[in-house]
Amino acid sequence: MNMPKPFDLLVAGEINPDLILSGDVQPAFGQTEKLVDSAVLAIGSSSVIFACGATRLGLKVAFVGVCGDDIFGRFMLKEMTEHGVDISAAHVDPRRQTGLSVILNRGTQGDRAILTSLGSMADLRAEDVTDGLLRQSRHLHVASYFLQTALQPDLPDLFTHAHDLGLTTSVDTNWDPSGQWRGFDELLRQTDVFLPNENEALALTGAASVESAAEMLCKKCGTVALKLGAQGALTYREEGIVRVPALKLQVVDTVGAGDTFDAGFIYGWLEGWSLEKTLSLAAACGSLSTRAAGGTAAQPTLEEALQYVPSAG
Repeated sequence: MNMPKPFDLLVAGEINPDLILSGDVQPAFGQTEKLVDSAVLAIGSSSVIFACGATRLGLKVAFVGVCGDDIFGRFMLKEMTEHGVDISAAHVDPRRQTGLSVILNRGTQGDRAILTSLGSMADLRAEDVTDGLLRQSRHLHVASYFLQTALQPDLPDLFTHAHDLGLTTSVDTNWDPSGQWRGFDELLRQTDVFLPNENEALALTGAASVESAAEMLCKKCGTVALKLGAQGALTYREEGIVRVPALKLQVVDTVGAGDTFDAGFIYGWLEGWSLEKTLSLAAACGSLSTRAAGGTAAQPTLEEALQYVPSAG
């Protein structure tokens, strides 16, 4: 008889806060000082925002990552714990500085730029994701693939090993700062769920449309859920494209919306829901997360999100 595992999700990722500046955030050089509307220090990291979104939905989440023994690292570990994420496998390295992202957010324009100091964000290695952690978990999720350079080389083998131990796998690449978009196909073959946004999918495939990109990516991995921002989301299957709209809400901040979408999708996928219902939950989660500044402040509970899922009944 198979015993229930302690964790639904094991997240292997980066640990860093976000400093979110909102308003007229276009810098003016020449020692010019400008005023912005607001500044918020918030939970950052695509991986951590995903983990917090998943716990908010009721999933049990463990996190493995590296941070420094500094104010940013302590802030992140405290916030993760308060959000219900198990951080017992997180490693604090006093020799390293915790990474930081400064987000220049144009608010209602729905656009932003990100300046990131990597610090320890790239330090996690596949060997840190131990068999002990894997055997306690149902699913392994990795985000910020192109930032996690120490993890990249051995990640396909790690995903293969995770499959051998009975786990399923998912990836959200996030943007590639190098602009090269290389070395990803081998990992896709070991990926059960791939969660790019529109720009990432087009960059990875060179496709002329998001529909073509989704079809191309689905031939390389199990399931693709493609995020389209205010246009909602889509997924591909042999019968054709499945689309769902985003919710029409007053948007305060889009930071972390994609990661919260991912949490919703993985929840439905682990529950064995249909693609339509899973995609609807994901789109609702991503949309609802934009109601407040920061990636986690407005993440919905499952009960809140299900109000917007037509097939929830």
